[in-house]
Amino acid sequence: MPFQLTILGSSSAMPTSERYPTAQVLNVLGRFFLIDCGEGTQHQLRKNRINYSKINHIFISHLHGDHFFGLIGLISTLVLQGRRSELHIYAHSELQRYTKFQMEFLEMGEPGFPIIFHPLNFKKPQVILEDKKIKISSFPLKHRIACCGFRFDEQPKEANIIKEKIKAFDIPVREIKNIKAGADFQCGNGLTIPNSELVIPAPKPRSYAFCSDTAYNEAMIPEIAGVDLLYHEATFAEEETKIASETYHSTGVQAAQIAMAAQAKKLLIGHFSARYKDLSVILEQTKNVFPATEAAQDNSTYSID
Repeated sequence: MPFQLTILGSSSAMPTSERYPTAQVLNVLGRFFLIDCGEGTQHQLRKNRINYSKINHIFISHLHGDHFFGLIGLISTLVLQGRRSELHIYAHSELQRYTKFQMEFLEMGEPGFPIIFHPLNFKKPQVILEDKKIKISSFPLKHRIACCGFRFDEQPKEANIIKEKIKAFDIPVREIKNIKAGADFQCGNGLTIPNSELVIPAPKPRSYAFCSDTAYNEAMIPEIAGVDLLYHEATFAEEETKIASETYHSTGVQAAQIAMAAQAKKLLIGHFSARYKDLSVILEQTKNVFPATEAAQDNSTYSID
């Protein structure tokens, strides 16, 4: 089943001819989560053949325009399409007031579907959505204004019992659940069958963390520890470390240092300044510290297997 990230936009404040402002879609087992919604997100969703109606949860990291200017346009399109299902938006509490003002100003009327806002906590980590398949958490980042990162964790699955073993050891139905959960099985003659001989282990749960925008921030390392794929902003090359610090952004090297400290499996850098026509300088500097790094490309999809 898929666990795939599609980059809709990887630029910072100013879009370029090749990169849109920040927006991503994470496909977890056929459920689509929109992360940030920069200007042009609708166009990118269509270009990547992602059905708007499949997006029921939107996560907005902070209220700088390049991360949410596309939201009112997307809502307007959903209204025109006659959407009826709930739309959940996880963001700063002020976004609800701002969105309501936009809708009233544009005389959109009632949208025809519930828009449910979930205010984020910018002072401490919190679980913001959890069900049987996924757990989604937010955590504070270090930026000029209140800003959150997000972590998406696939819920652990049960092991699969080997059907032939049920017959071979005459395992009663009532014991199967315990065996899937890790228990050994004791036969009627007193012989104990180790769990490892009875089941096929479940695949390891997959995880993704999104960190944009932020200055170098060691405080978030526990929240992204061991993640399979880490997206971390790398707005500037190392030569611009001073500017990065002044604007509360990161360099590629700083992103690599965070990935290494968090023991991430793979690093994806993005949120590039428009001053860089060629991203190779940032990518090379980052890979020198953390080799398992790629530079995010608009309209590319990255899978966690």
